[in-house]
Amino acid sequence: MSTQSLSGALFAEMVKNGAAGLYANRSIVNDLNVFPIPDGDTGDNMYMTVESGASAVGGEGNLGEMAHKAAQGMLMGARGNSGVILSRIFAGLAKGFDGVEEADIAGVAAAFSSAVKEAYGAVAVPVEGTILTVLKDGVAVANSKVTADSTLETYFDDFTEELRLSLDRTPELLDVLKEAGVVDSGGAGFVYIAEGMRDAVYGISGDAPGAAPVSSSQAAKKIDVDTFTSDMQLEFGYCTEFLLRLQKSKCDVDAFDVSAFTEKLNSIGNSVVCFRDGTVVKVHVHTMTPGEILDFGQQYGEFLTLKIENMMLQHHEATIQNRFSVAPPKPKKDYGIVAVASGDGIKQVFTSLGTDCVVDGGQSMNPSTKDFIEAFESVNAKTILVYPNNGNVIMTAKQAAEIYTDADVRVIPSRTIGEGYASLSMLDTSSGDTDNIIEKVDEIIAGVVTGMVSRASRDADMDGVVVRKDDYIGFADDKIYVDSPDKCEALLGLAEKLDSAERDVMLLICGRDTTEEEAQGVYEELVKRYKRTEVIMIDGGQPIHDFVLILE
Repeated sequence: MSTQSLSGALFAEMVKNGAAGLYANRSIVNDLNVFPIPDGDTGDNMYMTVESGASAVGGEGNLGEMAHKAAQGMLMGARGNSGVILSRIFAGLAKGFDGVEEADIAGVAAAFSSAVKEAYGAVAVPVEGTILTVLKDGVAVANSKVTADSTLETYFDDFTEELRLSLDRTPELLDVLKEAGVVDSGGAGFVYIAEGMRDAVYGISGDAPGAAPVSSSQAAKKIDVDTFTSDMQLEFGYCTEFLLRLQKSKCDVDAFDVSAFTEKLNSIGNSVVCFRDGTVVKVHVHTMTPGEILDFGQQYGEFLTLKIENMMLQHHEATIQNRFSVAPPKPKKDYGIVAVASGDGIKQVFTSLGTDCVVDGGQSMNPSTKDFIEAFESVNAKTILVYPNNGNVIMTAKQAAEIYTDADVRVIPSRTIGEGYASLSMLDTSSGDTDNIIEKVDEIIAGVVTGMVSRASRDADMDGVVVRKDDYIGFADDKIYVDSPDKCEALLGLAEKLDSAERDVMLLICGRDTTEEEAQGVYEELVKRYKRTEVIMIDGGQPIHDFVLILE
């Protein structure tokens, strides 16, 4: 075969095939996680991210349009740190292909250089030996081999070959990979995506599942128009969403100021989400006058999609089909809280601490950018404090915060449930000085130790501890302290290693797979061993972690 240019249709197939390639190998990628527990697995997070892009590239369009569709889909579907970086890779490709009908090999090479720049720019402190290095190396080699005789086939052959070689070198760049005996999981996930894309160039199609069928309980209910009668007055306004294609005949596309555009939307409505992706502007706004919103938008371009819904009808539905309960509009309070947690017991604890919206942390998949934005929409506050409570969720939360414009969203860098719990239990927003509030929260987080006990998903030799698959490991701050075939013994050993006797308070959160007998037994043993420490036990119901031990 000899393909000289990349079209929109072929790019769409490449993205879909890339998703299929990762889907077929996601369990392999999951098993490469440095830490041997099934927590926010890279393969699942990256697959859900790329699948969001694959689902967005339907219909017809040129290369620039398809690239932007894929990038936008991945932006909203990004999960976990690796998923966020993957979404930025495709955002870089979209920038490189912006306004392009088809790209020759030189254009493809330039777009991948743009992808490298965008991906590195997404990480505050880029770490070599990760997906970033694998991408950079693959692009550098493939681009260096481009000649007048190059084809898409030769380009992607060179690209994927170097990706594999670079992936094999990642343990040489990161000691943690070498110690764990694995290559970088994010890099491996990208290799499978790239190889799927290469196969599409050759006309080889892979299979990935489509969207899961919607059950009768999940299907959207038919709106009862009789709930808004001729005697009623509109209270909640209209949920207005659209994609606006900027038009050169109406504005200077290059100079278009999305911040000024958003400011105008905020003057007409509220709950505004507005961001630009190339020449397309994505808008969500609640307003009493949708016509005014549309007239304003049409001054700059034309609508690609448009949806307006009367929120009075939505309000009268017995159940709103999404993950958050949406209350009638009220005056905005000064501060709102969004936190990530898993397990009914832990969720209830965070709610009792004043959390307005608890985002489900899931099991093997972390929350997406879209999940966070929906949570922000449900919180009626001027400033929203976000507690990711997981180091693998912080980047996604920050990406969502950058997109959302209807509140000042601040992401607290809480890496564990313990850090989130401790800082929320002592949170004081009465000063109204957000910077000072966050400074004090950071001080609280610095004084908290969170230990966890989980079942090992594979054999490992880390931190001087020999881990056997299906044993229980006790760890804190990504360091393994103990391994035991018994979860309670692992917890007691971890408590000793963490110098629990020096702490005033010990909060023991028991997981979904911990029996009442196990919980009571280990609680009584902790009380006996640490007489000067107040021990509190909670039935958290969380997956993955059989015990979470918070020391304050």
